[in-house]
Amino acid sequence: MAGCCDPRGCDTFFGPRFARHVAARYRKRGLDRASQRMVDWLVSQGIEGATVLEIGGGVGEIQLELLRRGAARTTNLELSPGYEGEAKALIAEAGMTGRVDRRLGDVAADGSVADPADFVVMHRVVCCYPDYERLLGAAADHALRGVVFTHPPRNVLSRALLAMENLGLRLRRLEYRTFAHDPDEMVRVLGDHGVAARHEHGGGLWKMITATRAPVPAVS
Repeated sequence: MAGCCDPRGCDTFFGPRFARHVAARYRKRGLDRASQRMVDWLVSQGIEGATVLEIGGGVGEIQLELLRRGAARTTNLELSPGYEGEAKALIAEAGMTGRVDRRLGDVAADGSVADPADFVVMHRVVCCYPDYERLLGAAADHALRGVVFTHPPRNVLSRALLAMENLGLRLRRLEYRTFAHDPDEMVRVLGDHGVAARHEHGGGLWKMITATRAPVPAVS
């Protein structure tokens, strides 16, 4: 999704024009600060040889950086087909053809659209989805080792700004909406699905939550 929206309307708002902007920015500047923090955390968990499922990965820049750092394969699950042209170009430029599987689907509605992976990644995605419990539950259920995602802060200022943004969207008769879900409740959902989560406090607009699954004890 690579932005903040209700799943309704993603296919129209996040089209080829938006994808070209994101891809051009990545080619020029690399990852944004929040994306880099996510990559750094995943590397610290041992990304070598791991599989990655990115929900709403857009043009897939995070996946390309993880592949460069040793990930075996990645899967990108997206609601909008508008990213595909730019994503394929970036994959080819990086020499990663054959190591990225790109699919369209909503994992919260149908868990079978993607296979489990070692790590599940969601950057600027949970704020897109009205039913965060279903989305995070599905993400956790697909994660063999861990989950990392970003979210906007939830305070008086951010909620006021989101309300203004949603009003503007409504006046423009656009379908999608933005959300600032309760971070503590999001952590709770992950815990209910077997991954222990914690807030990773950091500066900037996007806050990060990481979660890891306890290893299964070896049978003696």
